[in-house]
Amino acid sequence: MNATKVSGRKQPLFYRLPVISHFRSSVGLQRGMLVTGLVLSVVFLLVAVFAPWIAPYGFAQLSDAAGPFPTQQPPSPAHIWGTTVGGYDVYSRVLWGAQTAAVVIIVAVAMSIFLGVALGLVSGYFGGWLDRVFVVIADAIYAFPSLLLAIVMSIVISHGQSSFWGGIVACSISISVVFVPQYFRVIRAETIRLKAEPYVESAKVVGASSIRIMGRHIFKNATRTLPLIFTLNASEAILTLAGLGFLGFGIEPTSAAEWGYDLNKAIADASSGIWWTGVYPGTAIVLTVLGLTLVGESINDLNDPRLRGRKKAVAGKGGPDSTAGAQAALEAESRVL
Repeated sequence: MNATKVSGRKQPLFYRLPVISHFRSSVGLQRGMLVTGLVLSVVFLLVAVFAPWIAPYGFAQLSDAAGPFPTQQPPSPAHIWGTTVGGYDVYSRVLWGAQTAAVVIIVAVAMSIFLGVALGLVSGYFGGWLDRVFVVIADAIYAFPSLLLAIVMSIVISHGQSSFWGGIVACSISISVVFVPQYFRVIRAETIRLKAEPYVESAKVVGASSIRIMGRHIFKNATRTLPLIFTLNASEAILTLAGLGFLGFGIEPTSAAEWGYDLNKAIADASSGIWWTGVYPGTAIVLTVLGLTLVGESINDLNDPRLRGRKKAVAGKGGPDSTAGAQAALEAESRVL
């Protein structure tokens, strides 16, 4: 049965959304990976949204009605994940850090998508010297180590010290510079392929403008892979943000909580047996990146018709559709060979 039709009718829009459609077409281990990634990602987003209500203290709070917080205190009823060398509550810092990471991801990836898609459409559609210039610049940026480029951009923009929104913008721009070439190359390749399609040629014949053709005919078809790139880049953005904070080029601790900065301050604690200041922010980074990566890799596998056909054939073994599924898998294998 066609994945987009039920009883000859087109499925509702909700079932055709990127993640929902992939979930419905997944089976077995692939579905387990996707569900695990979705659960971790949803938990991350919920913590980021509700951090002001979940966290018992502010991200830079050092005292309450009972007095100043003790430094490097092990987990206790008052501070369930302990305190840092600076007197911050680790549990609150980790929760607030999720909010900082989510904001940076949204701003950075949104900027990257906007610039990368726009430049890719223009470069791929018009070609010529403009295309060559954009390709050379994109390749030059792509050749640099991403973290090193982000550090340089952070120093140039924020001079090493930032307020909350200043740090968010600085980190987002630094990460965007790294990601723009990826979106540019994907959209440019798709635009070059699509502009030779008959429906684009027909639009040119009837006198449609270049802006209309790019916006109405090419854009929709060239951006189908963006959800996949978004999920993969979101996990990379968290690692880049953590790297900037760990090296001291991120957001100031009094302006926002940031997991990379907290890990940096936990280095000296590890040799003294103080494990709680580094374990919890490190675990938050690992689980968040794992969740986003599982979602991205699952979508990537499910976008491959050959892999999807094999999984369906295995899942349907012994059932009424097993013969058709096996035949589809064999046909896919023969096409590869």
